[in-house]
Amino acid sequence: MERIKLDFCMSESQVKEYIRKYIPDVTNEQMRAWEESKALECMEIDGEKRYFRNAGPNLFRIDSAAYCIKIAKEGTQLSGSEKVNKEHLPEVMSAVRATGTDTVLPKRMRVTYTLTVEPNAVPSGKMVRCWLPFPRTDQRRQQHVKLLVTSEDKYVQSPATCAHSTLYMEKQAVRNEPTVFSETVEYTSYAEWHALKPQDILPYDTTSVLYKKYTSERETHIRFSPRIRQLAARLTEGETNPLLKARRIFAWVNRYFPWASAREYSTIENIPEYVLDNHHGDCGQVSLLFITLCRCSGIPAHFQSGFMMHPGAWNLHDWAEIYLEGIGWVPVDQSFGIPVFARSLEEEYFFLGGIDSWRMIVNSDYSAPLMPEKKYPRSETVDFQRGEVEWEGGNLYFNKWKYKMDIEYLN
Repeated sequence: MERIKLDFCMSESQVKEYIRKYIPDVTNEQMRAWEESKALECMEIDGEKRYFRNAGPNLFRIDSAAYCIKIAKEGTQLSGSEKVNKEHLPEVMSAVRATGTDTVLPKRMRVTYTLTVEPNAVPSGKMVRCWLPFPRTDQRRQQHVKLLVTSEDKYVQSPATCAHSTLYMEKQAVRNEPTVFSETVEYTSYAEWHALKPQDILPYDTTSVLYKKYTSERETHIRFSPRIRQLAARLTEGETNPLLKARRIFAWVNRYFPWASAREYSTIENIPEYVLDNHHGDCGQVSLLFITLCRCSGIPAHFQSGFMMHPGAWNLHDWAEIYLEGIGWVPVDQSFGIPVFARSLEEEYFFLGGIDSWRMIVNSDYSAPLMPEKKYPRSETVDFQRGEVEWEGGNLYFNKWKYKMDIEYLN
């Protein structure tokens, strides 16, 4: 509940103040209608109605009429990543065709990641334990990972077998001073693209370990509820080809679930069901819905995440991979979806079987153990990106520390 209270921190008057920038005469009746449709996310806490911290901006992403009002006033423009990818995606496809390889256009990056615990969050002299995100070393499209500098002489790097790639360090807290952990690393990220054709997809070996593992349910967020089963059956009805099934799911999620800022995952009981209930989702939420529908439809799928590293537009980011027999694992970025700037069918479905060069892959699954083991429940129980911090007295939640990423693009 403490985590939920941090997310649901806005009053109705504060939300209305934001809405009035675009709808000056907003009424109470409109507010109630948006709440009923889940376009305005709110809940009652301690007898008081409280709104999600980004409820106002999200309204103009989720509700189609509100979206049109905002666009009429401000117009449309591409996001930072879209501006990069508008030029980048055709280059990726051209390079794949020219070279005959599916990983192309390497980008070398030097990254300094800094996590700063606020002064006196931990009593002076007590040991602070910290896990920082670290680029995976077991990925075809992420190579030549090199650790350059760490803030602490002693550290533990997780083995490649861990689903969450981390660099662990410890440091004693000092009274009235922040506790700072940092790492500097270089790595090379490649774009990947497959010119997928239905006729190239072979039948699955449904007896294989891979197939059974990645088409099964998983606690807590990949559950085949009656609603999920019925939805998966409806979306793939009459289709047997796994690629065409995946395209149907991808296009449906893209069409009906716009991106919106998300509450903390650790406070959501089941993320795909939450997306279906609330008619929106951020990158990880729509990815988990896509993965669940794929698995339920007999298409092996798994979660992958880390950061999007587009110049001027880096951020936490989640996506997926699906397995196609005869091709192998291919990336799927459900959140990037069908680009608004797409100029061809191949560009429309680029992110089903392709991904841009601007990534840092940290996780190959979700909700896995950290190494070394974390004693207290994590701040982020699903994903791992910002880092995790604890001391002998308990976990340090996100409101007790800050993170920063400095990126130097080397080519």
